[in-house]
Amino acid sequence: MCEESKFNRRADCGPTNRLRHGCLAGRTHLWRCSMAILALAATFCGAGFVYGQNQKNKKKSKDADANFNASSLLPENQAIDLLVSQMLGAWQAGDAEGMHKFYADDITVISGAWEPPLFGWANYARAYEAQFARTSGSRLERTNSYSKVMGDTALVTYQWQFLGNVDGKGAQAFGHTTLVLQKRAGSWLIVLNHTSAVPTGEPSANTPTPAGGTPTSSLAPSAR
Repeated sequence: MCEESKFNRRADCGPTNRLRHGCLAGRTHLWRCSMAILALAATFCGAGFVYGQNQKNKKKSKDADANFNASSLLPENQAIDLLVSQMLGAWQAGDAEGMHKFYADDITVISGAWEPPLFGWANYARAYEAQFARTSGSRLERTNSYSKVMGDTALVTYQWQFLGNVDGKGAQAFGHTTLVLQKRAGSWLIVLNHTSAVPTGEPSANTPTPAGGTPTSSLAPSAR
């Protein structure tokens, strides 16, 4: 039985809904920003990151746990939408430990950069940590979110806009993310994160192109 729901929502700028992805001028900047913004989506952080310090950390951790448990009381499509919101909040806050609650250990991550997929939470977390350290003041808005539940499998797709600083420079990027989730031991977990940035300018002459002639994954747009 399939449950379908369509959401047209704009993510809050607060800690609940925030994301990553971007790029800088030139091929090197394009690649770096794509990773810093898409890999941060799509596109990563050590398990020791936390929202704040001392008592604030403990309080936020308890609040996140309460919200996570509350999702089990909602209809499947609403529970999944709440999960995505909480995951993006942890992503933008640099809380890898909080993110891990929503990702399977065998996660596969495909970013908008021209690079191989990442397999496994440990690899995703290391890449996220490196990229998060290069960003500041990040803000992600999620719109046109759509989810579909098919038994113990679900998919979520949405558009996003990233605003923030990458390597000390202002960056802006737009793109799409598709998540595949599986219900394991009664909990929904993300098993695939496929993020693509939408180019806003002319592609670099040095952008690698496969034999078919057209890149299968677009790099993030230049920072503006």
